[in-house]
Amino acid sequence: VESEDKFERIGGSSIGGGTFWGLGALLTKTKRFDELLQLASKGQHSSVDMLVKDIYGGSYGYLGLTGDLIASSFGKSATADKEFSKEDMAKSLLHMISNDIGQLACLYAKLHNLSRVYFGGFFIRGHPVTMHTITYSINFFTKGEVQALFLRHEGYLGAIGAFLKGAEEDNPNQYSWGENYAGSSGLMSVSPDMNPMQRARSGTFDMLEMDRLERQLVNLPLLQDPSSYIPDTVDLIEDAQAREYWLYCFEEALDGVVKRAVASQPDIPEAAERAEKFRQKYRHKLQTLRHQPFAYGSLTVRSLLDTREHCLNEFNFPDPYSKIKERENDIALKYYQKAVKSLEELSWEDRQFALVRGVLAGNVFDWGAKAVSEVLESNPEFGFEEAKRRLEERPWLIDSFDQWLERLKGPPHRCALFFVDNSGVDIILGVMPFVRELLSRGTEVVLASNSGPALNDVTNSELQILTERIAAMDPVIESALREDSLTLIQSGSSSPCLDLSRLDKVLAMVVRERQTDLVIIEGMGRAIHTNYYAMLSCESLKMAVIKNSWLADRLGGKLFSVVFKFLPSCVFGHH
Repeated sequence: VESEDKFERIGGSSIGGGTFWGLGALLTKTKRFDELLQLASKGQHSSVDMLVKDIYGGSYGYLGLTGDLIASSFGKSATADKEFSKEDMAKSLLHMISNDIGQLACLYAKLHNLSRVYFGGFFIRGHPVTMHTITYSINFFTKGEVQALFLRHEGYLGAIGAFLKGAEEDNPNQYSWGENYAGSSGLMSVSPDMNPMQRARSGTFDMLEMDRLERQLVNLPLLQDPSSYIPDTVDLIEDAQAREYWLYCFEEALDGVVKRAVASQPDIPEAAERAEKFRQKYRHKLQTLRHQPFAYGSLTVRSLLDTREHCLNEFNFPDPYSKIKERENDIALKYYQKAVKSLEELSWEDRQFALVRGVLAGNVFDWGAKAVSEVLESNPEFGFEEAKRRLEERPWLIDSFDQWLERLKGPPHRCALFFVDNSGVDIILGVMPFVRELLSRGTEVVLASNSGPALNDVTNSELQILTERIAAMDPVIESALREDSLTLIQSGSSSPCLDLSRLDKVLAMVVRERQTDLVIIEGMGRAIHTNYYAMLSCESLKMAVIKNSWLADRLGGKLFSVVFKFLPSCVFGHH
């Protein structure tokens, strides 16, 4: 497969899951597929199979064969007089078929120069024994050059594909799909015995819940290499230390989220009951992930945040921060004119620094970060000036401000795409003055904000209203809106993080038409948890304050350290 519409069938085999089931049934008189796998997981194949050491008495070093290698599947059964146990036969059969599939897959991969093989089909169905055997054989045959990958819900790929195809034919290319983590089930537990209820309860079915997103999502045209773009900075499946920390962190934050949800619906008596159900559901997901990090395919800070949003929605808390956002917007709007006036009194160079510091200080106001939400709870007047004082002094943890300043002395950018973050002080006193400066330089600005609510992030519909209110007191913003040099477009996302390969098609179109040559990404979720390493084909600016002490420590800084990362355009890898 090269792309959605470019693929080719290069071969196959008649030996597969059906063979395992059929022969297994004949050998063990067991008709149920799951029972066969359960037998296999208890069996020893070496009592049935002939191993290299059975022939040579040990390893055959001269040819590089280890003693435990299977020389002949079922090789002992021809000569031995004894009966073999069902478990041992099932295990031997599983090895035989998995190894065969593995070897075939490797040969095809080598023939076509491929380094990744995905295994689908009902044979595997999330069973660890099978996945382990196939992975082992792939590693063995290719000495680790080819990677074996597995698909969640792979027993139902055909059904899912048929459904999507039919749905798309009804109205082609008008929307995209997203998995809903609240409704989808994860992979089953590692051993059927560890949690027998899990299989009994769901029989052999999984749940896959998808949301039909209103719009079609596409790549940001400015990604340097869409095929190798990975949004997430840390893979929590591989990094056990980070995984432990973040799972603990999300568990710790749960009480606060529940309280916030209940408080957001004060006049609804059963809100508390729904919030409790949300707590149970999300906690259960976190516990599952502790034992099986791969239960939902990938595991990242982004997937943990998105799962939380999905679960809140599931129990009808679509926007727990709506009241807080309104209150903070009202407070920040009162200071807007004063903030702009004090910036205008500065010299050009001082102003550029003050604007950046303003965006960073504004970015401290974030209810998603524990260190900050505690300050905001106890001291709601926690001021913009106070936030500036908390910021780390230069040189920052990552500091390319001097390069940015140099760049600003050059010609203005044609068009800047700005991915914004929080409501209130962040967007109004941090981002807007910064945008205003870009506009006065003659740069067009596209503000991309979330399509739907997540935490206290500003949504596109909220930003429309805010911008109108700012325009009413600021002629610069007012004329920019009127002349369309300031445009507001939804990003297509409802996540506190940012996946640049799934953006609203309209946004991608505007980015292209306006020949955007600067992308600005702000905030911890969008610029650090995701896109920290993202390579763009134009200039990019990533600005964030690290509002989590563990993460600060990990990156070699401290709480409220600053990341200010300006990258010139990476055209063909040259800077």
